[in-house]
Amino acid sequence: MKIRMEIAPDLQEPELVLRCPCPGDKEASLLARLGSLAAEHTEKLTGLREGQTYLLDPRQVLYADTVDKRTFLYTAGAVYETGLRLYELEERLRDKDFFRAGKSALVNFNAIQSLRPDMGGRIRLTMEGGETVYVSRQYAPWLKKRLGL
Repeated sequence: MKIRMEIAPDLQEPELVLRCPCPGDKEASLLARLGSLAAEHTEKLTGLREGQTYLLDPRQVLYADTVDKRTFLYTAGAVYETGLRLYELEERLRDKDFFRAGKSALVNFNAIQSLRPDMGGRIRLTMEGGETVYVSRQYAPWLKKRLGL
């Protein structure tokens, strides 16, 4: 496979073109990955903190949870409230390695530092920054499968 870059000052935004003699699964997979990478750089979440709205990169979010019908985004340094419901966040973040950890929690798989079994079939996660999040026994099998346990 050849890779090259062309400078085109008349373009408004970068454009990737995949040229191939006969497209197949490998090419489709490559396009899907490139599309996902492009979306990572453009899609932001909004979070409210101390009366100000912040733009958050989804990769900064360690986990999200719902308390009293309000949804919060937790980063290493702060907590933000979002207007999105948990199921809406789940849909938006599914391609970014977030998974459902319980009825009221989503976790960034890439922000897990360590894990250990807990009582009742739950899994206790330690996130980057030291916070603890629990995966309920209902969602624990998915995580175990993902980890190959």
